[in-house]
Amino acid sequence: MKRRRRTEILIQEKSCLAQNFAEAIIQSYPCQEVVAPQYGLTMIKMRESAKNSLFYLGEVLVTEAKVEINQCIGIGAVAGMKDELAKYLAIIDAAYKAQLPETKEWHQELVNAEQRILQEKAQVQAELFETKVDFETMDV
Repeated sequence: MKRRRRTEILIQEKSCLAQNFAEAIIQSYPCQEVVAPQYGLTMIKMRESAKNSLFYLGEVLVTEAKVEINQCIGIGAVAGMKDELAKYLAIIDAAYKAQLPETKEWHQELVNAEQRILQEKAQVQAELFETKVDFETMDV
C-alpha cells in the first residue's frame, strides 16, 4: 500500500487505529524523536479547471513530527493542531521504512478501515441526496 493512501486512511479513520499501530511499535522498538510535533504553515495548491493551471489557494496550519526507528526516519504531517496524531503517523512511517514485521499485519486492518470510511461517506452522500430538491416536480 502506498504511503499517501495509508496516511489518508489513518487520518480519516476514527477508531484510533494510528494510535494502536504506533503504540505497538513503541513497545517493541526504541523510537527516537528527531523533531517534536511542531506547527507550521503550508501552501495549498489547486488546479483551476478552465485553464488547467495551478495556483495557490492559501495557507493551512499543519502539525509535523519526525521519528527515527532503526536508522529510518519517518515523517508525520497532518492539517490542524494534532500533535499526537502527527507523532503516531511519523512512527508508522518510520516502521514502514524500516520494514518492521508488524507492518505486514497492518495491511488488512487498513483495507478494512478504508472500506468503513467509504461506507460512511456513501451513507452521508445518500442522506444528502434525500434532502435534494427536485425542481422538475415543483413546476405545477
